[in-house]
Amino acid sequence: MTVSRNLIVFAALNGALAVALGAFAAHGAGPQIKTLLTTGAQYQIVHAVFAFACAQWTGGGGLARLAGWLGSIGGLIFCLALAAIAFLGVPAFGAVAPIGGLLMTAGWLCLAFAALRSRP
Repeated sequence: MTVSRNLIVFAALNGALAVALGAFAAHGAGPQIKTLLTTGAQYQIVHAVFAFACAQWTGGGGLARLAGWLGSIGGLIFCLALAAIAFLGVPAFGAVAPIGGLLMTAGWLCLAFAALRSRP
């Protein structure tokens, strides 16, 4: 598989997980965990689409793919940290969520840099 294809597969799996968690949050979660799961699923689905777009942008080169990986891995870490708080009741996972946020932010900044470096 090519790097872009791997990123698309990862993005698709992230998207599927985000939809599943979002559906559970909407239809099966108790009020205490609904907000955590909904927030995590929203960030994860946005960054799954972000990763897919980065994988498709041929003009962005390796920086665009790196942006996609950073964003999608960050979205997954953020979402899983919130899910761990919700399902396991371990608030210490709140210290993990900012790592995901940092990676998502780095992905967006990397994409901006790729756009500045690309040729029109």
